[in-house]
Amino acid sequence: MKPISLKRGFLAGVAVAGLMAAGVAHAQTASPAEATTAVDDIVVTAQLRAQDPIEVPFALTAYSGAFLESLGVQEFDQLSAFVPGFLVQNQSPNNPGFVMRGITSDSGAATAEPRVSVYQDGVAISKSRGSYVELFDMERIEVAKGPQSTLYGRGALIGAVNLVQNRARLGRFDAAARIEAGDMDYRSVEGFVNAPLGETGALRLATRMKTRDGTVENLLGGENYNSIETKAVRLSGAWAPTEDLSFDLIANYQVDDASATSFKSIAYNPADPKTGAVLGGRDPWEGAALTPGADFDGGVGLGLDREVWGVTGLAKWRLSPSLTLNSTTAYRTFDSTEVFDPDGLSLPLLTAAEHAHGKQWSQELRLNYSNGGRVSGFVGAGWFREEGFQRMPTQFDERLALVQLAGLLDGNPTGVGHNTLPMAAYPTLARLALAQMLTPLGGGALAGPIADNLKSAHIETSTNFGELTSWDVFGDVTVQVTDRLEVAGGLRWTTDDKTTGYSAAVLNGRSTLGGLLAVAQGAVPPAQVPALLAALANPMYGQLPATMVPLFGITSQPTAGNGNRIDADHKDDGFTWRLNARYALSDDASLYANYARGRRPEVLEVRGPSAPLGAPQFQVVAAETVDSFEVGYKTALMDRRLRLDAAVFHYAYDNFQTTEQDGTRFVTINAGEASAYGFEGQAAFAVAPTFDLFATYGYNHSRFDSGARKGNRFRLSPDHMASIGATWRLPVESGTFEVQPTYTWQSKVFFDDDNDRPDLQTGNFVPDLIQDEYQDGYGLLNLRVRYAPSNGDWGVEAFGDNILDEKYIKDAGNTGDALGLPTFIAGRGASYGVAFTLRY
Repeated sequence: MKPISLKRGFLAGVAVAGLMAAGVAHAQTASPAEATTAVDDIVVTAQLRAQDPIEVPFALTAYSGAFLESLGVQEFDQLSAFVPGFLVQNQSPNNPGFVMRGITSDSGAATAEPRVSVYQDGVAISKSRGSYVELFDMERIEVAKGPQSTLYGRGALIGAVNLVQNRARLGRFDAAARIEAGDMDYRSVEGFVNAPLGETGALRLATRMKTRDGTVENLLGGENYNSIETKAVRLSGAWAPTEDLSFDLIANYQVDDASATSFKSIAYNPADPKTGAVLGGRDPWEGAALTPGADFDGGVGLGLDREVWGVTGLAKWRLSPSLTLNSTTAYRTFDSTEVFDPDGLSLPLLTAAEHAHGKQWSQELRLNYSNGGRVSGFVGAGWFREEGFQRMPTQFDERLALVQLAGLLDGNPTGVGHNTLPMAAYPTLARLALAQMLTPLGGGALAGPIADNLKSAHIETSTNFGELTSWDVFGDVTVQVTDRLEVAGGLRWTTDDKTTGYSAAVLNGRSTLGGLLAVAQGAVPPAQVPALLAALANPMYGQLPATMVPLFGITSQPTAGNGNRIDADHKDDGFTWRLNARYALSDDASLYANYARGRRPEVLEVRGPSAPLGAPQFQVVAAETVDSFEVGYKTALMDRRLRLDAAVFHYAYDNFQTTEQDGTRFVTINAGEASAYGFEGQAAFAVAPTFDLFATYGYNHSRFDSGARKGNRFRLSPDHMASIGATWRLPVESGTFEVQPTYTWQSKVFFDDDNDRPDLQTGNFVPDLIQDEYQDGYGLLNLRVRYAPSNGDWGVEAFGDNILDEKYIKDAGNTGDALGLPTFIAGRGASYGVAFTLRY
């Protein structure tokens, strides 16, 4: 296989080099007829109090909902293209990766700890499977870089994304609707209604429903891969019985019903599994022919079924002119099932699924103090409870798996081809593979009988469970030393009580291939090999009792009782802190420096038994810590028409937590020391009343400093990211035309911390000998053209995304890598559409 090498020059590099900032804000627009500029003021609450972004002493990017709408941002991956130091990978709504300054948070395990907190109206979404939510009817989004545990809680090791949704507003009736349509059967309808209830109450209902055909053709017929089918609704209520007391209740609900993700092998051409006829090419963005195993997991087909909902209660009580008590109470739950084809072939070699479920409760009380003097701050306490599991059933065609392990999937024992054979050819090939394997062991005569016992559908499953109860207390104080100099410090102490559980089972009897692998891997004493081979050849092999032959699995060995859950407990506690200093050069400019300690709590990790019916292995992975140093500058110039921010940072990690593959699971390990340093900038310039420029640039050098991965880049972490855009408004007699091009670019990225190095993948079932799982630098050009009349709250728009149809991949490797079948997921190609907006 050849590397995916898609090199297009960074067209806007020179222009961006002079337009750097890290906290420019954009204001909300009230009507389609009003211009949405890149330099309007915004108020942020990144430090849990209302501030101008220039006053915030750390790197912060804040965008209003209206400006994000003008950019066409509906999802996190689109947002991250305009935020320096932030990248979001969207395999599917069920499997996102949030990357902040090189650190990725994406594990679906019930035991996983987040590194990047996604906050929805002040409530942490702790698990990645519930974190990818639709961005609609937003007031603003704030992305805070650097360790933010003091402000945002235990999950903000390296940053936080704060989603501030529009809530019900008192004393105001407001409504809007937007309809979009485009190619690939794209359709989207969204809108909101805000209605007052007397003088002290209000309700707001907002929704988005969108659908789009898949971007990768299904060559076997049926729904194309990577489609979108999302329904989201939000209902919020507000009540303010007095000037000093207010309540908000916010309920969010989202359903995703998408087609299968296009995990595609580029080693073999997609083909008809019955005839072997080639149906298309091997590039990831060409059509795929994915074949799941028959009747997998009760007949569930490929695709995603996901439901996320939650309720948040906010209360604010001004006890006195200087003291305010804030309460945040929340419950969230998610349930998702994603079935996928991990081998990426037209043959049903392996079918897998992830059923993830989680629920969380939280309560936080915070007392803020501010009397307008030189001292302000807050103290608080919080409680968090979480329960969940991740169940992963897998189904193997043992004949196909054996042939792949023997290197005969293309039917050629002497060379390498790119075509698979008809299904009918593989029983014979399995016999050939068995004869090659068993003859040196003196069991060549048993190849035929053992081959007859290979199952067309061996099914096994493993489940990890996690329970967590966490308490924390925290405080933060800011002191105005002089009229221009302020210093601040914060401290949070967190204690965790965790339970990790594990179970595994073979669901339709022991695996014949599993027994063969035990022999091949030396797990069976030589003296016992002849007896085991004779049992494998027994026509009643599947019915033999466990006292005679172990209940072999392939990638997951069953726990005691063929599925008993085994638990272990662990307690952990630790401190995080921050120290800041900010000097106001003027009302519109400030310098700052900060030091912060971030901490990802200890993980009680579990690996499955090494032998059938054995005990799982529990291991405490040490807490990951990072010491962060950052210096920055923020200013607004030319009567605030030009905003410039810049920040440089350095991180030193200890006990860096990464993942490695354990069968078909990914488990957390300690990779030792790592470091990162870089620069982030963003700028916005109102060049003229009719013309704006905005740009971002981020440089991030993240590397492992010790261990087997020394010198490797962090996964999903490009060294360079940049964006540039312009808005040109052309007034005409009846209204205004607006043209908005944007270009986003990122440099080379690896998809795993092992950087696909062959020497780090020798433990795979089939060692990976080629370094080809990466994406070279690429850029995407978008264009939006809109019109709004001078008198009237409506507008029309035409838009195109990736209009140069850049070819790129957004992931590679995945579960199939362990079987010698790495899979590649294509990024989205060119798309076009129109929109109509109406506001009352």
